[in-house]
Amino acid sequence: METKINGTDLLALGYPEGSLIGIALKTNMKRTGFSKEEMLSNYVLVLENPEVFLEHKIFGNLANAIIEKANEKPEDFISLNPNPSEFALYGADKIEEGAIKQMQVAMQLPVTVAGALMPDAHQGYGLPIGGVLATNNAVIPFGVGMDIGCRMALSIYDIPELFYYENEAKFKRELVAHSKFGAGQGFHGQYKSNHEVLDRNEFTEHTFIKNLKDKAWSQLGSSGGGNHFVEFGIIEFATDDAALNIPKGKYVALLTHSGSRGFGATIAGHYTKIAKETCKLPEVARNLAYLDLGSDLGQEYWIAMNLAGDYASACHEIIHAKMERALGATVLAKVENHHNFAWKEMYNGEEVIVHRKGATPAAKGVMGIIPGSMTAPGFLVRGKGEENAINSASHGAGRQMSRTQAIKTITKNEMKAILKDHGVTLIGAGKDEAPMAYKDIYQVMAAQGELVDVVAKFTPKMVRMADDGSRED
Repeated sequence: METKINGTDLLALGYPEGSLIGIALKTNMKRTGFSKEEMLSNYVLVLENPEVFLEHKIFGNLANAIIEKANEKPEDFISLNPNPSEFALYGADKIEEGAIKQMQVAMQLPVTVAGALMPDAHQGYGLPIGGVLATNNAVIPFGVGMDIGCRMALSIYDIPELFYYENEAKFKRELVAHSKFGAGQGFHGQYKSNHEVLDRNEFTEHTFIKNLKDKAWSQLGSSGGGNHFVEFGIIEFATDDAALNIPKGKYVALLTHSGSRGFGATIAGHYTKIAKETCKLPEVARNLAYLDLGSDLGQEYWIAMNLAGDYASACHEIIHAKMERALGATVLAKVENHHNFAWKEMYNGEEVIVHRKGATPAAKGVMGIIPGSMTAPGFLVRGKGEENAINSASHGAGRQMSRTQAIKTITKNEMKAILKDHGVTLIGAGKDEAPMAYKDIYQVMAAQGELVDVVAKFTPKMVRMADDGSRED
């Protein structure tokens, strides 16, 4: 029986992000004689009437903290907008309440111009995953996210579908040989790759990132953990695509998903801390602390963010180049798009800063890739330029289970069975990335028909992810 209470449970009860959740979780560790359901009920009562619990042996500290927060002077903080604009919401029936609440808070920032929530959205930190936020000359480090410039990259080969099935062993050999995964993993000595991104002036001139070059070099061309992957699959074009110059048919393709590795994460952590120290927002909005782009700090972050995005692109470029050489194939077309980034764009005739935290750029004619899961198809799409969505679409199917929930509720046999049913070979990965942990990609795509047109369908066949202890044999 599940007894653990986590931060997501408390957010759902109305507890604001920040220190109160930490105190509430410590309170849960002291509980005696209460079931999980009883604890959750008491948490609601304490939040609504903390005065009643001031002397309570379990909830007293939490009650005091709630009252102290309520009594903090408003002038200590930047005021939130009490009458924010509405935001566009796609696929509302499949989006958890916590993500919607986070978006409502983001809309109250004094710098917010417009917002939208994509159908794959779920709760994150600060801006929800799947959240799009346009601001006035301000950038939110946590609105970009920790994995700056995380992206999808697709190479479509001149290899027919049948060749894949006749040569699966070769594809597996090359996939293992030319990809590397996991937190802290990288290359050393003669195995390091070179790329012009390492020659950028920022590595010698930028105050903070000039000491990060060795980290960036060692991890160049590698992929992270979590939901990052390198996979072979079959992409099907139901009709000729003139823009890509690809005839109707089925082709072998390589699809990759990863970001700026430890380099980007270090930048994100550093500037998120600075933003929180310099931009004093109320506790509920603390993770949305922003930097003015007219300030030196804002410009520092902007330069570092853009370098991290280019570095992430270079990682994909190296992986795809290695695979192209190994297969001896010709690339018919390449498509790449990124999320976890901020762009200068025009909205309603004005320049704004558009944050897409787990959302795909979808301006008119812009191409992108929206993956499903290791067994569900992904889709090559072309944006329609829907202004209500701030020219955006989902960045995937989106999680319907937390990683912890997936690990506890999904068995290895269930995961093996669904992989077998779909004819997918998996190298690495844990139960937290099981297909069942994700939303139905077809429902997600149906909810954003006005945002993108589907160009082709990509079906995964061989997937490599960060190793969870699985043997690569």
